[in-house]
Amino acid sequence: MFELKHCCFGKSVTLVLSLRILHVAYIYPPALKVADGITNVVYNVTKELAKRGHKVTVFASNLADLHQTKLLPTGHYTVNGVDVFYFRSLLKYKTFMFTPSIINGLRDLDNFDVIHIHDARSFQGICTYLWDKMKRVPYVFQPHGSFLSSMPESHNLRTLKLFLDKLVSSKIVKNASKIIALSRFEADQYKHVGVPEDKIAIIPNGIDLSGYANLPPKGAFKRKFGIPEEKKIILYLGRIHKTKGIDFLIKAYAHLINDTHHKDALLVIAGPDDGYLKEVKSLAQKLGISSSILFTGLLYEDDKVRAYIDSDVIVNVEPFNVYGLVPLEATVCSKPVIVSKTNAISEVVATGKFGYSVKYGSVTSLAFRLHQILNNGEMAEKLGRNGQRYVFNNLSWDKIIERYELVYREVAK
Repeated sequence: MFELKHCCFGKSVTLVLSLRILHVAYIYPPALKVADGITNVVYNVTKELAKRGHKVTVFASNLADLHQTKLLPTGHYTVNGVDVFYFRSLLKYKTFMFTPSIINGLRDLDNFDVIHIHDARSFQGICTYLWDKMKRVPYVFQPHGSFLSSMPESHNLRTLKLFLDKLVSSKIVKNASKIIALSRFEADQYKHVGVPEDKIAIIPNGIDLSGYANLPPKGAFKRKFGIPEEKKIILYLGRIHKTKGIDFLIKAYAHLINDTHHKDALLVIAGPDDGYLKEVKSLAQKLGISSSILFTGLLYEDDKVRAYIDSDVIVNVEPFNVYGLVPLEATVCSKPVIVSKTNAISEVVATGKFGYSVKYGSVTSLAFRLHQILNNGEMAEKLGRNGQRYVFNNLSWDKIIERYELVYREVAK
């Protein structure tokens, strides 16, 4: 549960023994129901820091999430022990929220020991950096695998990014006291563009295990969606967007059921349409497998966990250097996963030995791994046990947060 209290914006005068940390993000919901990956991380990191006695503040726009127009009330609130300042968003384009009132809050940057900027191309991150040039408070930059990503994007978005990079965003990277990378692959990317090794800290994303304390019984998801009990489920969970590798998965699934005659497997695609659903359905129809794919739409927390429980393998073959939480959530439910080799999460999958990585675009490789897992229940169970044990021992937020603290203490003034 979260606590929500209203108070006025002003300079803190409380003597705090622990670190005073400012996190700058584009959104920060009062409750984490449906959120993008970056927001999920910011929410959990700040909550855990507050639990450990740090004075944690968040500056964010007053948008509730990236996909809705709902606005939160502006001002200063307390969310899970975190001081959150919501600044009015006057304009939104993708993750760029124009919040000019944040400038007033940034006048007090010298109240903090360290600043944590989560997006170098957001209005909030850019304004914080420009003000900090005068205040000189050390800051940490965390790109969440996105700053150097080669992910395809629209001409307008690419033009905006190039403009922001030339103007200021590249300077945020260059002048950070520390950059947090999700994986060795991402760290090497920063080294390649000139960031010294000693300025890079590798910290993988954690997972909030509280929602998995009491797992639902098997069969609830199948009953709700009318799936025969004997069917085996291959699950994709996430936005239906052209960058997610869903077309690759569908082609491999078609190969699995048409060429290897694996007729007892159902492909479930769960998630909201992000402009690609029509093309996905068209591809499935062209391959003659429309009747073998179930589209559920967006699943909320309870149904999401039920989907993991009833699935036999979870596939997340997004080709770019990102670090999705879906494979980790699946492993908490003791399920094996298949990911793309170029995805940052592949390093974690290999270390924890809870699934396979395949070359993006290799239909036969993905189909083979699907067939291998679906046909060998003993192996699938072993992979699932490996993953659950690894996540509980290494990736719970209470363990990951210690690594953030080390970074903050290293750079704090």
